[in-house]
Amino acid sequence: MTAYEELLLPVVDDDGAPFWQYARRGELRVQACAACGVLRFPPRPCCPHCQSFDSEWRRMSGRGRIWSYVFPHPPLLPAYAAQAPYNAIVVELLDAPQIRLVGNLVTSADAPLDSVEPSKLRIGAGVKVAFHAMADGVTVPRWLLERP
Repeated sequence: MTAYEELLLPVVDDDGAPFWQYARRGELRVQACAACGVLRFPPRPCCPHCQSFDSEWRRMSGRGRIWSYVFPHPPLLPAYAAQAPYNAIVVELLDAPQIRLVGNLVTSADAPLDSVEPSKLRIGAGVKVAFHAMADGVTVPRWLLERP
C-alpha cells in the first residue's frame, strides 16, 4: 500500500450514503427537502426549515467558485506528508450558493493533491467538479480550475 492509498476516506452514514453513491456514478447531488424545496448540506434526516422528514437528491451542475482555501503546513497525518504543500479548498456551488463543499483543487481527477501551483489559487476562481476513485470503492469529488 502506498502513502497515496492511505489518505483518509469519508465516513459514510445513513443520511449521507446517497451523496457517496451518486459520486461513485460521477454525479454531484445535494439533499433537498421534498416538502419545502430547501437544499441542505450536510445531509440530515429532518429539514431545519419546515421539519419535514421527506427528502430528495437534486443534481447540481458541478460548477462553483473557490470561497476559501488553506495550505496545511506541516500536514497533520503522515500519509499526506509526501504531497505537502497541498491545498484544501471550500467551494461555493453556483447552483446553490448556500451550499459549500470542502475538497482539493487538482489538475485532473486522479492527480496528486499538490498538482496545482499555490499561486493559481484565488478566492472567487471558477471551478468544476471531477470525481476521484479511492480505496474501498469510495469516490470523492475534487475540483478543477475552469480556466487553468
